[in-house]
Amino acid sequence: SQSEQQILSSKLECVQSIKDGVLAEAKCTESNLVTPFSQKDSGAKTQTQSSLKLFQVETETLYKKVDSEDLYVASMLYEREHTEREVTGGEVTELVWKLCLAHSASFETADLFMTLVFELRHLSLQALKALWQTSSFKCRDNWQPLIDALPSCATEACVVLMKEIIASKEVEEDKVEYFFWSFSFIPKPTSGMIESLAPLLESPGASQSCFLGVTTLLHRFCSTYNSCGDVPAVQSVMRTLGNFLGGNCTVQDSEGLSQMQLVLKAIGNAGLAAASLAPVLSLCASLKSNPIEIRLAAIQAFRRIPCSVR
Repeated sequence: SQSEQQILSSKLECVQSIKDGVLAEAKCTESNLVTPFSQKDSGAKTQTQSSLKLFQVETETLYKKVDSEDLYVASMLYEREHTEREVTGGEVTELVWKLCLAHSASFETADLFMTLVFELRHLSLQALKALWQTSSFKCRDNWQPLIDALPSCATEACVVLMKEIIASKEVEEDKVEYFFWSFSFIPKPTSGMIESLAPLLESPGASQSCFLGVTTLLHRFCSTYNSCGDVPAVQSVMRTLGNFLGGNCTVQDSEGLSQMQLVLKAIGNAGLAAASLAPVLSLCASLKSNPIEIRLAAIQAFRRIPCSVR
């Protein structure tokens, strides 16, 4: 049909000349025809010709041979030399200032930002709090380098500071959401992180990203920690979520329905930790007076609970 017709008809032809195993010359012709505005081969059309020719070959190599014993395979992802020196708050403050003065779209800015993230990981909670007092300022275009770097830090001290910033409402709502979603990507959560974040679930008007971010962090913690259900911080979060269920997930109005669906989704996120709530979830699913949405959400909350739990 006309709607499935190609918008662009393109053609590329190249002729290559090889001499002694080396590409000596390449000539290419490329044409592009906009088919909706053309008849046969006439209409909106571009044609590009390019030529590449080898002029000379260097006889000497400019690199030195490397002993194969010095080579090793490593991940390209965030490889960074580990520093043994002590990082001070003053150095990190200076880094933030440099970031503010650097051009936003430059290699220098990218390198400075990565350095900031890695140096934040060496700071204690006390040092981070002091840094926040001196470096929470905004640069041009309302950019706050420290706010953007904290979610990539992923240490317990950084998470505790982010929690305190959220609780004090010192940053805009979109940055708070950014903080919550970053919790889902922390590779090695600790019980201290969970203990710090647990009270946020009970704060008035806790957002969807708060419930889902904290419980995803909980799931990752339980995936690497045996008997996570015995950890007090985990029990605290599950007790809070269990209280929202009220015994059988009964709701009074549409607002209560939305909140209950969110809580059940968060419980499903929590995974292994949610095993203690299995009896209540069963009641929520089997109670025929509950809205069908709640009953389905209660069943879906079992998605990460082990089959060994009745």
